[in-house]
Amino acid sequence: MSAAELAPRAALDPDIEIVPVSGKADLDRFIRVPFALHADDPNWVPPLLMERHEALSPAKNPYFQHAEVQMWIARRGGRDVGRISAQVDRLSLEAHKDQTGHFGMLAAEDDPAVFAALLGTAEDWLRARGMRRVLGPFNLSINEEMGVLVEGFEKPPMLLMGHDRPYVSRRLEEQGYGKEKDVIAYLYDIAKELPPGPRAMLKRRLPEGVTLRTLSMKRYAEDIRALTEVFNDAWAGNWGFVPLTEAEIQHMANAMKPLIDERLVWFVEVEGEPAAFGVCLPNINEAIRDLGGHLLPFGWAKLLWRLKVKGLKTARVPLMGVRRKYAGKWLGAVMPFLIVDGMRRGALERGYRQIELSWILEDNKPMRAMIEAIESRGYKTYRIYGKALP
Repeated sequence: MSAAELAPRAALDPDIEIVPVSGKADLDRFIRVPFALHADDPNWVPPLLMERHEALSPAKNPYFQHAEVQMWIARRGGRDVGRISAQVDRLSLEAHKDQTGHFGMLAAEDDPAVFAALLGTAEDWLRARGMRRVLGPFNLSINEEMGVLVEGFEKPPMLLMGHDRPYVSRRLEEQGYGKEKDVIAYLYDIAKELPPGPRAMLKRRLPEGVTLRTLSMKRYAEDIRALTEVFNDAWAGNWGFVPLTEAEIQHMANAMKPLIDERLVWFVEVEGEPAAFGVCLPNINEAIRDLGGHLLPFGWAKLLWRLKVKGLKTARVPLMGVRRKYAGKWLGAVMPFLIVDGMRRGALERGYRQIELSWILEDNKPMRAMIEAIESRGYKTYRIYGKALP
C-alpha cells in the first residue's frame, strides 16, 4: 500500500484518541511522552522536567505573548503514544506575510496511524486559523529548538538541540511533508592548532578603531542588549527569521546568566559600536544525561559537581552574528574568525575539547566556508519540513 493510500485510513484509526493538553497534569504527561519512546536509545538525553515545564508555560515563556499554541497527546489502549503542538506566531506572520503556521514538539511511536492522527489534528487547527501552509518542527520557535534529525544519530545532542529516531523523517514524508531547509551542526576540535589560512588572517593588523573584547558581567544587561541588537540586524532577511522581542531578550538574559563564562562570549566593536558577537555555552546535556530529567533528590549535587569540579569537555555556540553593513567586506569576513578564536582560547583554558557550532543554514555559504576553514566537520543535519494546507 502506498503512503498516499495509507495516510487517510490511518488518520481515521478508531483506536487512537487525540487529547488536547489542558492543565498541569496534562502538560506533565505531554512532556514525558519522549521518555518512554527513547527509553532504549543510548544517545537521547532526558531534558530536565523543571526546565521543560517552564519552557511550555505561558506564564514563564515570553514566546506565548506573540503566539497562540495548542498541544495534544495521542493515546491508544490507555497509553500515551505520541504528542504534537501547533503554533500561530504573529511575529512570524508579520515578518513573512505568508499565512504559515508551525508544528512542533513531535514525538510518536513508529506507527503511521499515530503520525497521521497527530499531524492531521495540528493541520486542522492551523486551517481553522487561516493558515495555508505549515512548517516545522519548531519547539516552539525558530529561535529555540528546531528541525528533525536526519543525519548524526550516533552521537547525543548538545544543549538546546534535538534528537529523533530515524523513522520520524520517513513518517513525515508519508504524510505529504517535503524538505524546506536543512540546518547543519558542526563539531570543532579546539585542541587542534588553527590551519595556516585562518592563522595568517588573524595575524593581520586590524584597522584603527576595531577592538575585540569579552562580555562584562558588571554590565551584563547592557551587553545582552547589544548582543540582541547585532543578532536581530545580522539575521534579518535570513530564511525563517523572527526577531527577538524585549521580553524574550530579558528571558534569555536570565536563563543564560548561570551558564555564562566571560571568557566564552566575545564582541568585536568598531568605533565603540558592537559589530559582531559570539556566545559559547557549556553543553549541559553532558552533565544531565543520567539524571532522568530530575534534579531531586541528588541531581542538583551531581550537576554542580560536574559543572564546577569535574568540568565538561564539550560546549556549543548557539548565537553568533555580524552586522549586515559589514557583509562582503574584509572586516566582515575576519570578524567571525576573531570571535571563534577568542572563544576557542577561552574554552581551552576551561578544559573544553570540542565545540559545536550550530545551527547553520545549508545555503549560508559564507558562514559554512568560515567554519570549514577551521577544519570543523558537519556531524549532524536537522531538516525543517513544509506542507501546503489546501
